[in-house]
Amino acid sequence: MNAHASDFAATESLLAFWRDAGVDACYGEAPVDHTHVAPPPAVKAVQRATASVVAPIGGVNADDALAQARHLAAGAATLQDLAAAVETFEGCALRGMGATQSVFGRGNPDASVLVIGEGPGAEEDRSGQPFVGKAGQLLDRMLAAAGLTDRVFITNTVFWRPPGNRTPSPQEQAVCAPFVERTFALLKPKAVLLVGAAASKSVLQTDEGIMKLRGQWKEWRLAEGGVSAPVMPTLHPAFLLRQPQAKRQAWADLLALSARLDGAT
Repeated sequence: MNAHASDFAATESLLAFWRDAGVDACYGEAPVDHTHVAPPPAVKAVQRATASVVAPIGGVNADDALAQARHLAAGAATLQDLAAAVETFEGCALRGMGATQSVFGRGNPDASVLVIGEGPGAEEDRSGQPFVGKAGQLLDRMLAAAGLTDRVFITNTVFWRPPGNRTPSPQEQAVCAPFVERTFALLKPKAVLLVGAAASKSVLQTDEGIMKLRGQWKEWRLAEGGVSAPVMPTLHPAFLLRQPQAKRQAWADLLALSARLDGAT
């Protein structure tokens, strides 16, 4: 078979697209019992790295860590106070997995839009601010094009870099959730932009994939305090860097968000 290099590239791009969309299996010619198939080495490494998430953290069990997070978050009267509380919090296992500092947020403290991503990467870990790498630079350009630059405050579901830039686990997100919720309560935004699958699933408490969630207005309502806002899940800019053809979908989401803020919808 004489296949062109462009054919291989197109196939790799398509497979990457379906992988990022959440497709992890397909039909083969014969059935395979996946319950007896050993995970690849990379998966094993991630499993080992996250094993401590469900174990006691620094001598504090998960319930106590969550209680501590709630106590610290509740005591923060401003976003600056909340950033300081996050910095002192020792209940998230990610803190001891190689992260050099906490990464809380950046942007307008009186923003009308709260943007939530999944977690810091290498650039964010170095700078102490979220979304400053290539993906963050793309996000900034898109926000600027939609007229939202000065109208956003940006944070993540976790505040320490996961090892290898992996996706934060639900347990890691859960122990940091009180700080995310307090950010929401203090800011009282007119709308929330959830960036990527991990953030969308964590905040909305759903297992639906991002391709199904994106572009659909949801609602986030805190159990206490009566704070609520419309929520727009969208694609992560890191995904858009790998799949530029999906930028049109993310752009449509930002336009819908901008129109909602301006009362056009």
